[in-house]
Amino acid sequence: MSSVTDLRLRPLRPDDETEAVQAHHELAADGFEFLSGWTPDRPWADLLRQYDAERRGTDLPPDRVRATFLMAEAGGTIVGRVSVRFALNEWLAAYGGHIGYGVRPAYRRRGHATEVLRQSLVLARDGGVDRVLVTCDDDNVGSAATIERCGGVLEDVVDQPGTTVPKRRYWIG
Repeated sequence: MSSVTDLRLRPLRPDDETEAVQAHHELAADGFEFLSGWTPDRPWADLLRQYDAERRGTDLPPDRVRATFLMAEAGGTIVGRVSVRFALNEWLAAYGGHIGYGVRPAYRRRGHATEVLRQSLVLARDGGVDRVLVTCDDDNVGSAATIERCGGVLEDVVDQPGTTVPKRRYWIG
């Protein structure tokens, strides 16, 4: 049984492949990419190298920024994940924000998302981000409540090209 009190953020490990891929499939139903950049034919070690390079800010493609990709683990189970981005490119400034998180469906409504965001805010600030932009889909009531619970102040709601659901843009800081 997972508990929010023992939730910790940690890097993805070689032995996480099966559980992380399962989480990826679970969140795909919500249109959420749990494992950024993963495809079934991509070697797991290659994905881990990508995340390590992003953490270090080395060999980044032009559309990527320095970021830390972490698993949210509670009770020995991966309950979610987070990307903490230490800079904003044009797309992130408009739609993605500094922090992107997701919680597996079976672990929602237990406080995990709030704890993931709280811990991520500390990491963002430690990484030099004073004002943190966090976004969510306009119809994601749970995520909006989580962001507001963590001090988010709504700046605006914007249409995102290629989607039918606007993005809510919050600042914390």
